Amino acid sequence: MNRTTLSLLAGTAALAAVTGFAELNAPAATPAHAAEAAVQLPVERSTLLCPAPSLSDIADTSYTSFTPVTKGATSDGKAALQAATEQSAQGTGSGGGKKKAAKPVLTPKAPGTPATGDTSGSDGPAYVGTAEGKYASGWTVQETTEVAAGTGRGLQGVTCTAADTEFWFPGASTASGRTDYVHLTNPDDSAAVVDVELYGKDGQLKSTVGEGITVQPHASEPVLLSTLTDERQTDLTVHVSVRSGRVGASVQALDDKTGGDWLAAAADPAGSLVLPGIPKDATDVRLIAFTTGDNDADLKVRLASPDGTITPAGNETLHVKSGMTTATDLGDVTRGEAGSLILTPSDQSVPVVAALRVTRGKGGNRETAYIPATAPVGTRATSADNSGKGTTLSLTAPTGTAQVKVTASAGSGGGTSVSKTFTIKSGTTQNVAAPVPSGLKGTYALTVETVSGGPVYGARTLAATEGGVPGFTIQTLPDDRGTVAVPEADQDVSVLQK
Repeated sequence: MNRTTLSLLAGTAALAAVTGFAELNAPAATPAHAAEAAVQLPVERSTLLCPAPSLSDIADTSYTSFTPVTKGATSDGKAALQAATEQSAQGTGSGGGKKKAAKPVLTPKAPGTPATGDTSGSDGPAYVGTAEGKYASGWTVQETTEVAAGTGRGLQGVTCTAADTEFWFPGASTASGRTDYVHLTNPDDSAAVVDVELYGKDGQLKSTVGEGITVQPHASEPVLLSTLTDERQTDLTVHVSVRSGRVGASVQALDDKTGGDWLAAAADPAGSLVLPGIPKDATDVRLIAFTTGDNDADLKVRLASPDGTITPAGNETLHVKSGMTTATDLGDVTRGEAGSLILTPSDQSVPVVAALRVTRGKGGNRETAYIPATAPVGTRATSADNSGKGTTLSLTAPTGTAQVKVTASAGSGGGTSVSKTFTIKSGTTQNVAAPVPSGLKGTYALTVETVSGGPVYGARTLAATEGGVPGFTIQTLPDDRGTVAVPEADQDVSVLQK
């Protein structure tokens, strides 16, 4: 007798036993219970992964943690951001014995107030953060690095991400002068096995080195893309897929002449995409796109400006061949105004991923940052590590007028929270005058909530000029998924009598 038959007999016997119990103890007849809608409740545990910040000896990195105040959250909990290798320090890893854990780089404060920490030099580790209870819902950690000189000099920033099993990164490169790494961080007690594929202008690049990369438990692996292939291409799409386990993934894109930044994973492949928050003083914008399906994609390219949606002259459409990375220069497409790029299908909808490489400055004072296609703000999105002068909040409503509430938290060193409400007209992008905490000391967080209307997409730009170089970094603002739908359910043994 096979296992399936045994399981079936066992299940039948168990059901008979329960049914017999129900018959002997039949409940009194009651009216049918009407189904109730699921309730949105705060998540109770969050894990975030921060990649190792820099290989530069003169790098200075700050970490900022923030949890927005969430209605319905528990009154207790804990959170910490520790080096990945320290996650098994209390005996939870596969190594067995306990050891003394290193001090966390930061310990989050109560919801509503940011907490900060910092490291310096080239030996900063990858970090794994875990938040439980009142700290978990909407928890955000920002990693920001300043590099004064050398490859990738400027400002580099990344929002620490949750672990997953698949990532797309259009915008990477193996060209001369570029040094790009994909950082893979494993938060779990067992090893993860990962494949890294590279797609260029003619399709997938030949490589066996990227297959079956093992990322040890509680460890991080930076993989130099140029070691995976002999081909040197300006525009690549990196595909990270996990065979077993899960990882966090981010691409660090560094240039010898034009600085560098972190390239966050693009939003899930879709027929229509929004890339928000192009700086109004961008001197060059390059669009990189890739189709993940078997069909070519024909896309309409539009720019949402403060006055409405326009079509960039000479770049009305983009044809993206299946399995091939396509790139096009849009130049100074914003022409001194805030802007967001909107991609929609010209004909049939084909799944696409996309990102923008944005350059500010000219000549030797150029700096770059990246804007991946992103998901809408949704219920709530948060950006941490803002300053009173160097922050720009950009919001766009591509399909319908929307109203949003923007809240500036208390400062990490003091200050009082302030909120403002803004209306974003359909088809426009606005650099809003985001509120700043009164009596601000330290850094603060900005939380964006959709109040009404169509979907809103957002991005936050941090800027800091060092030695005449306009350093900047851009992070998009997708929904923080701080709540989860929990359906109402009642126990009803009478169903076993039917």
